[in-house]
Amino acid sequence: MFRKDKGSESTAVAVDEAAVLANLRKIIDPDLHRDIVSLGMIKDLAINPGDGGARVSFTFELTTPACPVRDQFKKQAEAATLDVPGVAAVDVKMSANVRSSGPASSAGQIQLPGVKNVIAVGSGKGGVGKSTVAANLAVALAQSGARVGLLDADMYGPSVPALMGIRAQPRVDDKTLIPNEAHGVKLMSIGFLTDEEKPVIWRGPMVGQAIKQLLGDVRWGELDYLLVDLPPGTGDAPLTLIQSIPLSGVVVVTTPQEVALGIATKALQMFRNLRVPILGIVENMSGFHCPNCGHETNIFSLGGGKSAADANKVPYLGGVPLDEAIRVSGDEGLPVPAGQPGSVHSEPFETIARKLAAQVSIQSRRAIPLVVK
Repeated sequence: MFRKDKGSESTAVAVDEAAVLANLRKIIDPDLHRDIVSLGMIKDLAINPGDGGARVSFTFELTTPACPVRDQFKKQAEAATLDVPGVAAVDVKMSANVRSSGPASSAGQIQLPGVKNVIAVGSGKGGVGKSTVAANLAVALAQSGARVGLLDADMYGPSVPALMGIRAQPRVDDKTLIPNEAHGVKLMSIGFLTDEEKPVIWRGPMVGQAIKQLLGDVRWGELDYLLVDLPPGTGDAPLTLIQSIPLSGVVVVTTPQEVALGIATKALQMFRNLRVPILGIVENMSGFHCPNCGHETNIFSLGGGKSAADANKVPYLGGVPLDEAIRVSGDEGLPVPAGQPGSVHSEPFETIARKLAAQVSIQSRRAIPLVVK
């Protein structure tokens, strides 16, 4: 509960809801470009008169728990309310309700009624650390308070079981797979269902069918975000995913050097041609900071991801440096946002996760009704 200074006048003026909302309308969401009142973010507004002035309380409902300006919003809401004549104190409760941003399902597509947003993570080529990025982003979103799932759709090289530190075979209930769970994330991977030492030797149609089963035959439950770690390339797996379920968008992972950027750009154009929103580009292996001498070395160049994002007019979500702690965390099955939250090692993933959540909110903007109060 925030209160005005004792010297502030607050006893002579009656406070009504319209006055409070008028001040709150001055706060503009920087991503959605509308005021927080018309976006329906102010819930359960209550005004309780008192001898020393009115006490105002309400819930501030964000579009994602990973909102990058959450603390700023709270401070602005408190200040705006206390600025209303007659208000002596304000109590702002912060909450979040992730909106769905994907298009409506069409005939023949898989129905995932509890999943609000399906986000593909692709790269176009192997060796860029796409699975590591996907796993760490999923955990970072879960750490923010979101309900998150991660589907490992890389049939030929499933790595999510190792990255997340779990290899148990999922349970089956009424012919439906119950996903494993680790670090607050629901998980499904072909790696849970096959011998980890034997290769998967399948033709394209079998890969497509397997992806459909791992989407539709799994009891995902209620999820704000389902991240799908795609295999490299632009073949059966991404095409099957796009045809099977409405996507909220795709994140493209690349490294800074030209050979990776060229292939990543082709993957980006494929998704764009298929009318899948591009949520942003992530530059992995973005520079190396020597922990011993402090020297910065751009082993794979630097800034290519940002340049590609600018050239293609898509968001740049951020870079992840070469970091031994990230490599060790992957080997140990403990992603850094879970094992070292808030550290210099997890900060890149936490920042990218907040920016990604903001982009999903932007995609959902058309679905957010205008609230007139």
